[in-house]
Amino acid sequence: MPERVGYLGLGSNVGDSVGHLRAALQLLPATGVQILAVSSTYVTEPVGEILDQPDFLNAAVRVRTDLGPEQLLDACKAVEAERGRQFDLPRHSPRPLDVDLLLLGDLELQTDRLTLPHPQVRDRRFVLAPLLELDPSLTLPDGTALADALAALPADEQRAERRSPLA
Repeated sequence: MPERVGYLGLGSNVGDSVGHLRAALQLLPATGVQILAVSSTYVTEPVGEILDQPDFLNAAVRVRTDLGPEQLLDACKAVEAERGRQFDLPRHSPRPLDVDLLLLGDLELQTDRLTLPHPQVRDRRFVLAPLLELDPSLTLPDGTALADALAALPADEQRAERRSPLA
């Protein structure tokens, strides 16, 4: 597989969230993922099927890897498991660590396990804000400017408060 630059989303709302996100940055290189840049952290409200849970701490990471997309997904899942993530809970449950594969070069892919770009990348402030911090001109493979996607979100929805740098 050729080496590609990609973007991961990190999230945590159980236990020491800062510690979980920092641990992900320490664990990913052992899986074949080189960390190139890390966004600030953002405190965000839960979205999805379970809203009655603590706020999340989110960040984005620019990475380089020669792993294929499914291998990179496996690496993300292994890092989540290392930090105590349980995979048998309902979708969008509270979790110590979530590592989402958001973009991998200009790859567009849909399998049973993985869709690239991540299907919600355009409509989640907690993804867009840290991604655009890393690269304000970032676009999807179809040419969609993520800055335009962020600007299109209603200003009063999906709070995302920038906090301190993670790395």
